[in-house]
Amino acid sequence: MSRQIGRRELFRQAAFAGASVWLCGRAVGADAKSPNENLDIAVIGPGGQGATNLKNVAGENIVAICDVDDKRAGDAYERFPKAKKFYDYRRMFDRMESKIDAVVVSTPDHAHFHPAMMAIERGKHLYCEKPMAHALAEVRAMTEMAAKMKVATQLGAQRHAYPTMHRVVELVQSGAIGPVRECHAWLAGDRGMPAMPTEFPPVPAHLKWDLWIGPAPMRPYSPGFAPYDWRFWWDFGTGDMGNWGCHILDIPFWALGLRYPTKASASGPPVDARRTPKSMSIRYEFPARGEQPPVTLHWSHTKKWPAVMAGHKMPRFGLGVVFVGDRGMLWCDFGKYKLLPEEKFADFQPPAPTIPDSPGFYQEWILACKGGKPATCNFDYSGPLAETTLLANVAYRAGGEFDWDAAKLDAPGRDDVRALLRKTYRKGWEI
Repeated sequence: MSRQIGRRELFRQAAFAGASVWLCGRAVGADAKSPNENLDIAVIGPGGQGATNLKNVAGENIVAICDVDDKRAGDAYERFPKAKKFYDYRRMFDRMESKIDAVVVSTPDHAHFHPAMMAIERGKHLYCEKPMAHALAEVRAMTEMAAKMKVATQLGAQRHAYPTMHRVVELVQSGAIGPVRECHAWLAGDRGMPAMPTEFPPVPAHLKWDLWIGPAPMRPYSPGFAPYDWRFWWDFGTGDMGNWGCHILDIPFWALGLRYPTKASASGPPVDARRTPKSMSIRYEFPARGEQPPVTLHWSHTKKWPAVMAGHKMPRFGLGVVFVGDRGMLWCDFGKYKLLPEEKFADFQPPAPTIPDSPGFYQEWILACKGGKPATCNFDYSGPLAETTLLANVAYRAGGEFDWDAAKLDAPGRDDVRALLRKTYRKGWEI
């Protein structure tokens, strides 16, 4: 009983008050391996995006595979027959803790935090899919614990390694368009608000439904929740904001050196208590950073072309970022960029590249696990990015504008915002 109380109190401090504490009694950092030695990696969730993650770390030793769905994990089991098979990651850690160097977590959003924290607190290096966790308090706890345990981390914002992103960052930071005071980021589309399930068939034999639900509120199985549409239910997912926000906002975060906003507001369709919306608009205010002025960052998830692009004859790409500087604008996505107005920059010569090519997004993490420099999306950088992404959903669900105190993980005077920063876990899954 005393240990359970201690765990809860430590989590409360770490997640809600910004303290850098967690479970005690663990070694700090995984045992270092030389660059020529393979890591022993456990993969949790090898289906969907997890299959891509597994493929990209397959050059190391895959010693364990954990999944609640035999059908979606079947290819992984066939490809790595020597890996130990588990349904429950808690048992995997209990039985194989000493045989694991690093862990890859690619579960649905609601199931990120528990296995990720179990890995970090045991000194295991961690690759975790975006948006890192399901709630802001979880992201903060993971970020602080990873720093304390000195493990190598990487958030799955794979496009960070694209050469186009490097060139965009160099252009902005070189002053090509002057100081940036406004930035617009968008995702075109209207995914969200799935149909309410009307049929609840028996749980398929290949699926461990209780384990799939994990810490979320229990409900009958429906194919409307799994294997994919979980993304658009608040109990399990974070909508297309969580799906794409960490990718798209990564561009202004890196180029402008952003960390935490000081104010947030949102607008959109009426809030549904269960399902994520088909559209939303977010406004963040970020403070000055050194010589860089304060910046307003706009996010929109809509089918409409952003108003800031009016008058510019460009194809209507499905996503993008526009930096609005004192001397011009820069539009980009992950593969293209353009300085605007085009006639003004017709003879512009871009600065010489200064950001080195990535050895590969996954290779960055693997090298960091083996004692190399931190991966580019390690949690010190990507934790604030993930928090800001999730703050958009909080702002939309709470409504109105509020001040944001990132140091305290608090919106002063807004109990409705505070209630959305943390989670209550199902009985048996309490922290």
